[in-house]
Amino acid sequence: MLRNLLIITIAVFFAVGCTSTSKEEKKEDTGLPLLKVSENGHYFVEENGDPFFWLGDTGWLLFSKLNQEDAVKYLEIRKEQGYNVIQVMVLHSVGAVNIYGDSALVNANVAKPVVTEGNAFDDSLQYDYWDHMDYVIDQAAEKGLYMALVPVWGGNVKSGYVSREEATVYGKWIADRYKDRKNIIWLNGGDTMGNDSTATWNNLGNAINDTDPNHLITFHPRGRMQSSDWFANEAWLDFNMIQSGHRNYEQDDTERSYGEDNWRYMQTDWDMTPAKPTIDGEPSYEGIPQGLHDTLQPFWNDDDVRRYAYWSVFSGAFGYTYGHSAVMQFYKPTDNEPAYGAREYWTEAIYAPGAKQMVHLKDLMLSRSYLDRVPDQSLIAGENGERYDYLIATRGSNYAFIYTYTGRNIPVDMEQFKADKVKANWFDPRNGETTAIGEFETQGVQEFDAPGEKENGNDWVLILDEV
Repeated sequence: MLRNLLIITIAVFFAVGCTSTSKEEKKEDTGLPLLKVSENGHYFVEENGDPFFWLGDTGWLLFSKLNQEDAVKYLEIRKEQGYNVIQVMVLHSVGAVNIYGDSALVNANVAKPVVTEGNAFDDSLQYDYWDHMDYVIDQAAEKGLYMALVPVWGGNVKSGYVSREEATVYGKWIADRYKDRKNIIWLNGGDTMGNDSTATWNNLGNAINDTDPNHLITFHPRGRMQSSDWFANEAWLDFNMIQSGHRNYEQDDTERSYGEDNWRYMQTDWDMTPAKPTIDGEPSYEGIPQGLHDTLQPFWNDDDVRRYAYWSVFSGAFGYTYGHSAVMQFYKPTDNEPAYGAREYWTEAIYAPGAKQMVHLKDLMLSRSYLDRVPDQSLIAGENGERYDYLIATRGSNYAFIYTYTGRNIPVDMEQFKADKVKANWFDPRNGETTAIGEFETQGVQEFDAPGEKENGNDWVLILDEV
């Protein structure tokens, strides 16, 4: 407590809220490429034009819940599992305090961050809340991980804790602090409706974008909503994000009533003008109750997160964000009780089946030409199917992928291919293994019978490569 009071006292004597971090805190180029939107407006590419497939994890409370050692452990594990983006809250609340007892703000005012000279980690007054953020962000960069930062969680703005003027000051300050770090992506909003405090969100988005035009920015919306509902034409918004959320078909009470069909949001964004990349930034988490709050409900599992992943990507998303309930909150033995009925500590949950399976999707998508890829339901002959039986298809210049969640037969219109023959394989989303089926002439309709019995979670990708 004394340490925090001293920090706040010192901070008042600095020009906080509108000044950059000290030169000691500035970091040189990490070597990571800056990310930008592809020429066709649908994907991310690196500076040299190479495709970038976003495989994200929701590490929401990373900055506040983990110390240096545990933060590095978390980042290293996700790196080894193939992730390349971590979504994190900068301020879960305006009263944010990290594991070291450091307050983020003076009097809970986002326009007045608590900053101190230097950043020495010796348990002294020099290492503050923002220095700890710097440390974690730089560790992520060394591991090839991008940090998607939510400057302030949406509930704080909706509750009136952030004024329009404060949002502008804070946006300029935080963007200036991190504009020289290449591994930054900005997520405006934070589980909120864009029509709540729209002007404040636009002020924050514009302030960040004006100060740091080199990093991409979007809006993280409320569940079963999408950023394009409110900000599709805003100059500060570079790409769209949806939150398909944690409810099942029967629990969805929204007007559009998409339920678990997250591919529907992707189709809407894909067809919009101007074209902007889109992604499901928060689907149902592994290890969380269906509907979120009632722990007596069934918990979402690895089958479900695979379905959300392949449905969204095949329908046009440029990547996918995975989440696990225990990991996003970093539930640990010192916590009184978990949120949402988490059943294991984050150190165990980080190895959950779904978490380890996501890399197979990234590897599959980058195994063929990427930037010419489009969603294409014309490949499917007959009905696409409803709910869990829905078939979804995507194709590039000389290949096609079709995903079934239930292992149902896949009827393919072979006339859609240019070559005389295609080579067919089954791809297993659980382990990334490929099994040859054979070669087929591109005439009429060919039906492919997926391995195993038809049931939820017996999911497969049919790969068709032109010969």
